[in-house]
Amino acid sequence: MSSDKENTLILNLDTGAVTIELLADKAPGHVERIKELAREGFYDGVVFHRVIDGFMAQGGDPTGTGMGGSKKSNLRAEFNDVSHQRGICSMARSNDPNSANSQFFICLDDASFLDRKYTAWGKVISGMDAVDALPKGEPPKKPGKIISAKVAADV
Repeated sequence: MSSDKENTLILNLDTGAVTIELLADKAPGHVERIKELAREGFYDGVVFHRVIDGFMAQGGDPTGTGMGGSKKSNLRAEFNDVSHQRGICSMARSNDPNSANSQFFICLDDASFLDRKYTAWGKVISGMDAVDALPKGEPPKKPGKIISAKVAADV
């Protein structure tokens, strides 16, 4: 586990545990939002509504449809130099670059065509097997879900 527990997120999925190092230096506003939502229990019970084999797993929408988000205001883009490779966590958004809110995705493979177009905010440091095990589909018949999301400093 990362030594910086304040910038480590633990996702307990129904497929296993995933530890994510939060990149506060690359996307401070997005990392703050992820931690805030995790601490409020926002992500607990939320499904991965879009999982595309060889691309990414997307979740973070409380409605499970891909159309919802938190009641907080949208975030300003913090596009950075982190390449969208396997294990990178990034924010989902609409066509508006400043529309990220609560939805995020975890890259399953090289998705570098998204570089500098989406805000990368974390990187999986353990548990990619649990992400790989999420049911595939748009949406999956029986979507995988986040049992709990916690900041390591709070555990």
